[in-house]
Amino acid sequence: MNQPLDPESFRQGMARLGAAVSIVTTDGAAGRAGLTVTAVCSVTADPPMLLVCVNRTSRSFDVMQRNGNLAVNVLRSCHETLAGRFSSSSRSQEERFALAEWETHATGAPVLADALVSFDCRIVRSVVVGSHSVLYCAIEKVVIHDEEDGLYYFSRNFRRLTPEAPALPA
Repeated sequence: MNQPLDPESFRQGMARLGAAVSIVTTDGAAGRAGLTVTAVCSVTADPPMLLVCVNRTSRSFDVMQRNGNLAVNVLRSCHETLAGRFSSSSRSQEERFALAEWETHATGAPVLADALVSFDCRIVRSVVVGSHSVLYCAIEKVVIHDEEDGLYYFSRNFRRLTPEAPALPA
């Protein structure tokens, strides 16, 4: 008989699943909000779509749902402090946004001016799964910068990922 998996074992395993770090932002009638996430994934190129997993207890979640838009801002290694600020529940939204320069594009969601890449999106579907919602997001604009160093989260620490890191042999 299978025993249910305890949450701590799950968290330990997930700590070994590295991921790019992004700040997901929104702005509109419900206000401006943002948070740090690692659960972002491409869904399809035709039409261009991402999914973003957000904890429903997050202060930013309801604001995103009501605004119906978001920007996924994939971070560079120089954004470690910004990632920390957007992940801190003790920081106000004003404090979070004050540390960087932001632009707006098609949806009105804040786009980080010097992100590695930003995806400006409209939320087209939301599916509740446990403590989180999976947000399916239609991409309206992609902003790509030439910088190639990324901020990565692995084993409960931020890491720098660069093109100069040795590639594994093919």
